[in-house]
Amino acid sequence: MTNAAKQGKSENINNENINKKSKKFGWLWPLGVAATSIAGVALVALRGCWHRRMSWPVRAQEHSYQVCLDCGVKRLFDEKRFCSYGPFRYDLNELIAWKRARGRETTPEPQEQRTAS
Repeated sequence: MTNAAKQGKSENINNENINKKSKKFGWLWPLGVAATSIAGVALVALRGCWHRRMSWPVRAQEHSYQVCLDCGVKRLFDEKRFCSYGPFRYDLNELIAWKRARGRETTPEPQEQRTAS
């Protein structure tokens, strides 16, 4: 037998081994996709909205708040510090009551800024 024939046989054997391995583990990929999808759905169902997309501050009833663009929940907003604070609630009146119960301790005055020079 010539070297080319031996090499051809060894390549065929290698290709057959690779095909057997790929067939053996070929079902894992779709199973992994399905498991990931199910885990993602379960996480969203258990956790709910992550409130990553919040609106610009809105002012109503002498209070500023932001609204989640995905689920509609509201959160108070401090215009002086330009940041949101407090719990997430669907009812603005509950947020206002929460703020009044806490007093001014939730929104301290910003510290005086010094110049860089």
